[in-house]
Amino acid sequence: MNTSFTPIILDNLVTAIVLVDETLVIRYVNPAAEQLLSSSKRRLLDTQLPQLLQHSSLDLNHVKATLHSGQGLADSDVTFVIDGHRHLLGVNASPISWQKQLLILLELKPIDQQRRISQELNQHAQQQAAKELVRGLAHEIKNPLGGLRGAAQLLEKTLPDSSYHEYTQMIIEQADRLRNLVDRLLGPQRPGIRKTDNIHSVLEKVRQLVNIDTDSTITIERDYDPSLPEINMDAEQLEQALLNIVSNAALALKSQGGGTIKLKTRTAHQSLIQGVRHRVTATIEIIDDGPGIPADIQDTLFYPMVTGREGGTGLGLSIARNLIDQHQGKIEVFSWPGHTNFTIHLPIKS
Repeated sequence: MNTSFTPIILDNLVTAIVLVDETLVIRYVNPAAEQLLSSSKRRLLDTQLPQLLQHSSLDLNHVKATLHSGQGLADSDVTFVIDGHRHLLGVNASPISWQKQLLILLELKPIDQQRRISQELNQHAQQQAAKELVRGLAHEIKNPLGGLRGAAQLLEKTLPDSSYHEYTQMIIEQADRLRNLVDRLLGPQRPGIRKTDNIHSVLEKVRQLVNIDTDSTITIERDYDPSLPEINMDAEQLEQALLNIVSNAALALKSQGGGTIKLKTRTAHQSLIQGVRHRVTATIEIIDDGPGIPADIQDTLFYPMVTGREGGTGLGLSIARNLIDQHQGKIEVFSWPGHTNFTIHLPIKS
């Protein structure tokens, strides 16, 4: 490699380029890498790459191994958390000779925007398919349940000995329980009565309700944007959606002995929600420092009956998403060990 002109070429690339040695100490970064790593070249040089990452989905030992194997490494779906921000990247690593040293060249290509749009479209389509499946199953379950309950009531009236009523009542109670479960699976299917209201008043109700059920080991912080306009909404439905998410966060923190939940609101402009661009939107973030959501369920987290918590029903987040969908909004979740962020985007009617 001709080291006399290579730095000039690398400095002008839009792809982030990082050169590291066998211990992952940074020996070179181009301007795109400075921007990605949120620091200047002067601070980055001679720093170990792992020290800059709060979380990496890629085992960096595999990067080191490229020097010994002589084989490159490519991963099109890597998550790096840098300075508290998640970055989705395509990563290529390959051994390279640089100024008489054998180093590893890392190409870091952001794929956040493309991945987010693709993921949003896929999740929306899958969610709709899951809804139709659940509705079909609910119809098939509720009809025989109604017949079963009616038959038990008729049987109870004809039994000569009232001592047998205990068994018919058990059938009726279990039929009612299963019917309620199906109704919860379906969730509210129609928008409620909407009026212009302040989302902060809804968040405050949620905060008070969760505080009642938690102990002093869990702290709920508020970071509200006072300039946030009012929203045309069904306050009760949004309260239920937010309560489901915040309650899950509180339970996750309780399992690890405590922690902090932050409720944060901001105004965003020109946001794309479900393929529609909105001039002004409200962004509501629910952030906790709990154990994080298992990676294997993050893509299906909002499906009915999917849960990462022992004893959980897997209905809370599915219902929350359904309610947010009815407000033409969307929910995103970003999670890694020690950090989970649910972000809700709601259009503001101007």
